[in-house]
Order: sequence, then C-alpha cells, then structure tokens
Amino acid sequence: MKNRKKVSLKNYSLKHHFITIILFLGFTLIYYLTSGGHTPYDYFVRLSDAFLNGRYYLSENPPWLNELITASANKYYVVYPPMPAILAAPFRYILGNRFPQELLAHLVGAITAVLTYRLSVLIKKSTKIAIWASLLSGLGTIIWFLAANGSSWYLGQLVGAMFVMSALVETNFRKRAFLIGVFIGAAFLSRVHLVLALPFFALLLIKRDWKKNLLQLALGFLPFALFNFGYNFIRFGTIFDKAYILIPGVLSEPWYTMGLFHPTYIPRHLKVMFTALPIFSNSFPFIKPSWGGLAIWITTPAFIYAFFSKIKEASVKLSWITIFLISLVVFSHGTTGFAQFGYRFAVDFYPFLIFLTIKGVSRSELKWHHWVLLALSVIVNTWGVLWINKFGWISY
Repeated sequence: MKNRKKVSLKNYSLKHHFITIILFLGFTLIYYLTSGGHTPYDYFVRLSDAFLNGRYYLSENPPWLNELITASANKYYVVYPPMPAILAAPFRYILGNRFPQELLAHLVGAITAVLTYRLSVLIKKSTKIAIWASLLSGLGTIIWFLAANGSSWYLGQLVGAMFVMSALVETNFRKRAFLIGVFIGAAFLSRVHLVLALPFFALLLIKRDWKKNLLQLALGFLPFALFNFGYNFIRFGTIFDKAYILIPGVLSEPWYTMGLFHPTYIPRHLKVMFTALPIFSNSFPFIKPSWGGLAIWITTPAFIYAFFSKIKEASVKLSWITIFLISLVVFSHGTTGFAQFGYRFAVDFYPFLIFLTIKGVSRSELKWHHWVLLALSVIVNTWGVLWINKFGWISY
C-alpha cells in the first residue's frame, strides 16, 4: 500500500508538470498569433543591448522614443526600471535582433498564467479549478493584451506581476524567505511601487522562526535595492528614482497640474476602473474598445469571486490591504494608463486579485456560473485583442 501511494503522488506530480507545459506552449502561441507585430517602443531590448556592451545608457535617440532623458551627445537614459532589460539580456546575447521585445512579453505572460495554475494547485488540489484559474489569468484578463503587445509600458507591468506571482507561489509552497525576497526585489526593479508587496510576505513569514525568515527575506531583496540605488546614482547623482520627472516638458502636460502624483487624481482612476464603457456607434463594427480604458468588471467579470474569499484568513486580509496600498500609489498618478485596453494599472495588483479569486472559487466545486463568467471574460478579452491588434478598431 505504501508503494502504491508513492506511485500515485508521483503520477499526480507528473500530470501537473505535463499540463503546465501544454498551457505554457498554448499561451505563448496564442500571444504570438494575436500580436500586433513588432513594437516600435522597444526601450528594454535597446537597454539590454547597452548593458551587454558595458553601457547603462542608449547611444541613439529615435524620434518615436519620446521618453528618453538626454544626458549629453549620444547618451540617453531610459526612464523605466531595468528588470525587463535584464531578463532580455541572455536572449539578446544569443539571438541578437532575432529576439524582439514582444517575444519576451509573450513568454512572461505565459509564465504568469502557468504560475497561476501552480498557485491554484497549492491552494486546492483540483485540476479543474487550476485550469480554470490559469485560463482566467492568461486569456480572461488584460494580461492577454499586454502580453500580445509587448511595448515597454506594458512589459514592465507584466514582469512585475510575474515576479509577485512567483512570490505568492513560493509562499504557498516551500516558504523559502530568501527566494521570496529575490522575487519581490525583481518586482521592485520592474515597478518600483511593488515594494509595497513586501510587508504582505514579511507578515506571513513571521509566524515561524521570524528572525531567520525576516533576515533571509531582507538578504534576498537587498541586492535589487542596491542595484537600483547604484543605477540611479550613476545617472542622476541620487539613489532615488526620479527619472520620469526629468523627461523634458513632462510636468507641463495637462494631466500633471498637481505634479506627477497627487491624491486629487484618484477620482479619475476610479472613473476609468469602474465606469469606463466601450465606444458604441451606428456603423460597423458598432462596438469598439476605447484607448482611454474599460472598466475592470467588463474585462474580467470573474473577479467577482475574489469577494467570496474568507476574510478571516490572514493571507486574504493582507491581500486586500496590499491591493489598497498599491492602489493608493497608482490611483495618485496623473495619467490613468492610456493608451490601453482595460485599466492596465490594475495589473500591478492583479497577482493578489487572482489569488483572492482562486481562494473564493476554491470554497466549492466549480459550478456552471464559474464557467459562464470565465467564458465572458475570455470573450471580452478576445474581442479587445483582435479589434485592436488585428483590425485597428479602437479610438478615444
């Protein structure tokens, strides 16, 4: 009987590995086939090439890359945190220009969906629920659009979400504090405000051997923080990330009347996130997405299940608090994320929202309404991706 149990567990593990490979290949292929083609906004692969050539700056300033900082002749700084460029470096080293930036987005999006499958299996050992969650993450959210497009604004968010999802998986798996610190450090180097996710993991880790866990968490995170401080210092003479405000004329733009961040901007984000609708017309194709955004309950109605998670659980409480903290930052930004499909700034807290959704769905077996809301989520995102990337049917 003991031997049979071992074989059963082995087969169970092999089954999940096989499913994750199929899902990864499937999502990557879908993102590739639904891509809008080569993105001209390839800041990260250009920066990756610069790193490989011993530079921390670009030597060219193409006119369509309008968010570069001119340091001197033939010396231009990329304003975005550099983690996506670091990820692209091995691929660019081996494949050169044959590895475009959008391909990295395809891979990162597919990995995020597969991590969602893994997270779901760890929460509740149900293959059906795990497949449901993975399909939701990969095809039923705006992660699909970001991963199919691959421009630098979208790629930074995708990479940040992938690393936060990796930390969530590890927290529900072996709980290795050092590795969790590495993942959150990498997320921080993708989107600086994702450092606000760090307390979530720290508070969950202090339940056992808290001194050791917090030390290992800090040691995992520290190299990324030091890299960021050094990267800023050699460019701007300060450890703080002030790159964006140095873009010429950026603070003169009408959406930054109160500066780059201000609480008075919060209502405009809430309006897009909860009330933005498609564009309706009397001519074909009759319904078009808006570059200004689309409400989250339209792009992913299945997120409603996040509200069915048990609020008494520590991880659920901390997830909602973390979503709130990250939201305070992104909602206070002067722009609402345009141009976009959906409300893309929400992707910064999507890993926690997906975690809560899995928690809510896992309280019972899958019912008909779970599949209906998943189908609606996939249909809306299919519509958005195809209308934008393949037909160009979008406007403000």
